[in-house]
Amino acid sequence: MPATSANLGPGFDAFGLALSLYDELTVTPGGSGVTVDVVGPGAGEVALDESHLVVRSIRAGLESLGAVVPGFSLRCENRIPHGRGLGSSSAAIVGGIAAAYGLTGTPLDRDRVVELANEIEGHPDNVAAAALGGFTIAWTEGDKGRAVRLEPAGGLAAVAYVPVTRVLTKEARGLLPAAVPHADAAANAGRAALLVAALTSRPELLMTATEDRLHQEFREPAMPESLALVHKLRGSGLPAVVSGAGPTVLVLDVAGGLPAAPDGWERYELGIDPVGVQVWSEQTERGPAGGRE
Repeated sequence: MPATSANLGPGFDAFGLALSLYDELTVTPGGSGVTVDVVGPGAGEVALDESHLVVRSIRAGLESLGAVVPGFSLRCENRIPHGRGLGSSSAAIVGGIAAAYGLTGTPLDRDRVVELANEIEGHPDNVAAAALGGFTIAWTEGDKGRAVRLEPAGGLAAVAYVPVTRVLTKEARGLLPAAVPHADAAANAGRAALLVAALTSRPELLMTATEDRLHQEFREPAMPESLALVHKLRGSGLPAVVSGAGPTVLVLDVAGGLPAAPDGWERYELGIDPVGVQVWSEQTERGPAGGRE
């Protein structure tokens, strides 16, 4: 399951981008209960029983498919940082649902994965990118999550600057005002439309297209260092944004040669994942069961 970045500046709660940093799950059916083993981010912190997010997502996927798998063992090899705005929870949810398809031998229905994942996550932006790969635009119809995938421009990449500190999505959302001026809403609508063009065919427009007036500045009290880095990078002409709810800062990069990470931060050079979540069975020697044909 790929890491993801949501919003991308003006595309609040709608845009997502799948990144080439991956968590992996191994699910082995058998027995009557679950055993969970976690390595990497989250180890020693997350639950190791039925309340684990991946386990809950597997159960939801199995229920949707009308299937029952009484017991299984789960191994989570995590690489996506937790609580940093890179979609770790969305990866867990999408991976768990996709694993249910693998356990039942059912071809992966990516649109249905987005629907189910949205029910668990509560918003479809990150889960859409994790399920579909590439650049996604997500929305809801009633309570159903929907998404379309667009092909990113050739050569598009990203650099993520990840701090040690975490920010809870709930905390970041709590800082947003209930209303914004009409002029700011109109400006964001125009920038979001422009960002679709910039990400798919006109990357030279990324700097202008990533301008935001709806959410990033309001979140500064929860992540002042992140907003300071965004301002510094943008002041150097680089299209930097807060990744998701933060505090990671993402630069949409086509030229390379970006600066080193500040002290105490990690720097990830990432490609754009083109496929989204994938499912393999060991019996088929990692065949394309969940891949994009």
